[in-house]
Amino acid sequence: MASTPELLEEHRIFGGWQQRWRHTSEVLNCPMTFSIFLPHPKGDTPPPAVWFLAGLTCSDENFTTKAGAQRVAAELGLVLIMPDTSPRGEQIADDAAYDLGQGAGFYLNASEAPWSAHYRMFDYLSTELPALIGDNFKVSEHQSIMGHSMGGHGALLLALRLGGRFASASAFAPIVNPCDVPWGQKAFQAYLGDDRAAWREWDSCHLMREAQHRLPILIDQGDGDQFLADQLQPERLDAVAKETGFPLTLRIQSGYDHSYYFIASFVEDHLRFHGQHLLA
Repeated sequence: MASTPELLEEHRIFGGWQQRWRHTSEVLNCPMTFSIFLPHPKGDTPPPAVWFLAGLTCSDENFTTKAGAQRVAAELGLVLIMPDTSPRGEQIADDAAYDLGQGAGFYLNASEAPWSAHYRMFDYLSTELPALIGDNFKVSEHQSIMGHSMGGHGALLLALRLGGRFASASAFAPIVNPCDVPWGQKAFQAYLGDDRAAWREWDSCHLMREAQHRLPILIDQGDGDQFLADQLQPERLDAVAKETGFPLTLRIQSGYDHSYYFIASFVEDHLRFHGQHLLA
């Protein structure tokens, strides 16, 4: 079991509380931080939660400070949970490039040295951190998940692999087919090794074809995104959804780029989408 978390900071916002916590992760074998927004209670029923997974170079703080999500979350009575994007620390394997190592965990379980000693973000997010949240906060098991870029990949990955764990999933500019784009190929080669068959279990396009549980998914993608053509290509997942009858809505937003300005513009839509499925 994870250790008791330590409160690092707390701020009152929209009638609720924005907090940042540190705890010792046994799964990742290092200290980890996470942020959480707790809305003002609406009675005795534990509120549902939405997880947000951030992208390359980000931490638990990017969405917290830039997306402007707390106002709508407070109105709807949703907890927001923002984990970090990788293990961190001087003893943790890293790389000089922004798209590998610390800040670039890709939400998978690494099997190759030196990464396998700490980079087990899938296990951390599917087991350890949810258990810690459940033990220390009043939060319903009724939950949804969302993310941006690498975190969009993570959100779709967890939603598709964990069956009925989440009521809904959404993503901003996700990496949907990491097996076949440069960001994913670089990370998968390092973390998972040369066996490309092993990569498929971490790729949303392949997972969607095999998924037994079909949850509603919303994806927003800006057509002014500098990474759209070579790294993202959401039309690949849309094609799989059409082929399999999966309930995916893909929206192309005119002129928007890859930044948090894009996320801030549509985060209310995403929270209301999740609210429909969590609060029904």
